[in-house]
Amino acid sequence: MIDPRREVAKRMAEAALAWLDSLDADQREMAVAPPPGTGAEDERTHWFYTPTDHGGLTFHQQRPAQHRLVMRLVASGLSEAGYTTVATVLGLENVLDRVEGFSVNWGRERTRDPGMYYLRVFGEPGGPRPWGWRFGGHHVSLNHLVVDGSVTATTPCFLGADPAASPLLGGAALRPLGAAEDLARELVRSLHPELAARAVLLARPPNDVVAGNSARIDDRVLTRRELWRRGRHTPDRADQPATGLYGADRRALALTPTPKGVPGSELDTAQRELLRALLGTYLGRVPDGVSPLPRYDDPAALDSVHLAWAGSTTAGEPHYYRLQGPRLLVEWTNVHRGANHAHAVWRDPETDFGGDVLAAHHATHHAP
Repeated sequence: MIDPRREVAKRMAEAALAWLDSLDADQREMAVAPPPGTGAEDERTHWFYTPTDHGGLTFHQQRPAQHRLVMRLVASGLSEAGYTTVATVLGLENVLDRVEGFSVNWGRERTRDPGMYYLRVFGEPGGPRPWGWRFGGHHVSLNHLVVDGSVTATTPCFLGADPAASPLLGGAALRPLGAAEDLARELVRSLHPELAARAVLLARPPNDVVAGNSARIDDRVLTRRELWRRGRHTPDRADQPATGLYGADRRALALTPTPKGVPGSELDTAQRELLRALLGTYLGRVPDGVSPLPRYDDPAALDSVHLAWAGSTTAGEPHYYRLQGPRLLVEWTNVHRGANHAHAVWRDPETDFGGDVLAAHHATHHAP
């Protein structure tokens, strides 16, 4: 029987090796880092979703033929819909530039830059040791790990959209993450008043996802400065909490081991269908066979997923939600630019970056 995780890992390795073979010595120095579980772990788990230096080789540092090889590797780790969404998010840099009047200047040649996306490979693709790769830039962070020839981790997986909605000809709208917003709003608005009161934790939303770009999910409060690579850019109000929350408001939305909000076990049949569909907008980003989405075909698994909300439930107004359960954290915000700037991240609190799998691998294969 074919193991889909091995098949995806094989495609990843073929694509990664094709890209690496195209690089010259200077490019490889930027593109390759030590294998996972060795001296590069601080860098491998240091991830971003802001337009900062994500670490690796940018499109600008490569030829067009190499760009194609980058996108081949990106596609190997995504479903068809996931790849289309990522490609659209990259193109939104040009849309955002127009929205801002082509005028934002952070001291580099171009601020809103579709060429400033980075790829880095950790270790030797297809070899006997663990290896992985990371692709990221503004509103994209993809992190994949392969151990013993099998894809073992695909999180953190971050996608954003700014603008979240853009006009198209004929009155249509481009909304790369629109389903993740609409399904969640439909779900929370369907709750009867007692459940809604428990689901809505705070009348105002946070300014950003609560876990930010933390390497590990805990209750630490990240500052705006930490969302950027040190020395690359200093945001306004750099030492303020990235969420903009203090005191009781911060505590109301703080991540806790016991999820807040309303569990799937208290939803009716139609609401559970909405919850399952909403999970699909996140877990469906990666290929079938790698995605944990089928786990939620089990009613007991869906029972344990909690929905929590903050802010308005009216379309077009600032809001936040999260889905939390065993091995699951999904966070969404759409707050800035008049609630037209979305962040949507999927994480696995137990094994982001595959840390537990790496530990088991090294205990088995490298024990003294």
